[in-house]
Amino acid sequence: MLSVQQLRVNGRRNDLLPPTSLEVRAGELLLVEGDGQDQRTALALTLSGRMKPSGGVLSWDGNSKIKRLRLASALVDSPGVNEPEQHLSVGDLVTEDLALIPRRYRGALLSKPWLKVNRFEDIAGLWTEQIPARRRVELLTALALANPGTDLLVVDSPDRHSADPADWLPRLEDLAHDGGRPLAVVVTVAALPDGWTGPSAAIGNAVEAAAATVSIVDASADPSQPDAQKTEGHPAKHRNPEHIPFETEALK
Repeated sequence: MLSVQQLRVNGRRNDLLPPTSLEVRAGELLLVEGDGQDQRTALALTLSGRMKPSGGVLSWDGNSKIKRLRLASALVDSPGVNEPEQHLSVGDLVTEDLALIPRRYRGALLSKPWLKVNRFEDIAGLWTEQIPARRRVELLTALALANPGTDLLVVDSPDRHSADPADWLPRLEDLAHDGGRPLAVVVTVAALPDGWTGPSAAIGNAVEAAAATVSIVDASADPSQPDAQKTEGHPAKHRNPEHIPFETEALK
C-alpha cells in the first residue's frame, strides 16, 4: 500500500506541491486531480520516488525508504521528464525502455519480438508523436510492466492527450484490477471524469490539516516562559532523537 500524509514540495515562492494526503492499495485505481501541470508532475515524481519531498510522510508497504519506493514504482509519461521524445520511432522507444530493465529480468528482450508478442505491430512504424492516445497509454504502461518488480504505476496526466476518458481510463482500470498481477495505480488528472465513482483525491487536500497542526503547535507555547528549552539553567534533552524530519532522508 502507498500511504501519503501531508506530503509537500517547496517551490520558489509557493509550494510546488501543497500538502496532500492519499492512500492506494494493490488492486486499486486512484485518480488525483489538480489544476496545474507543475503540481501534477511534482506529485507524480514524489509518489514514484523520483523527487525528494520537503515534508510529510510517504511510505510503501510500511517502509519509508525512498529507494524501496523507487524500485517498486514506475513513472509513466511524465511531461518534460520521461515522456517519449517526438523524434523517436516506436521501435527505438521500445529498445531504449527495455534496456532500462534490471539485468536480472532483462533476458534477451528485443524490440521486434516484444512488439509482436505484446500486439503493437500496428504502430511499430510510427513516430511516437503519431501514436493515438489509447495506444500510447497501452504501449507505455506495457513497457513499464516489462519489469516484473513494478507493483506501483504512477501515470502523469494521460488526459492531456485526449479529453475522452475512454482513451485511457479502461486500460488503467484493467491493470489495477488484474487478478494475475494486481497493481496500485495512481493517475494525476486535470479533472475527474464525469461519472467517476471510484477512489479519488485532490492535490492540496491536506492544506487545512497542515495549517491546523501549525496553529496547535503555536498555541501550545507559553509566552510567559520564553526560555522554555531550559529547566533550572540546564538545556533540555531531546525527548525523541529518532524523530528525524522526512526531508533529511537522502535519495539513494
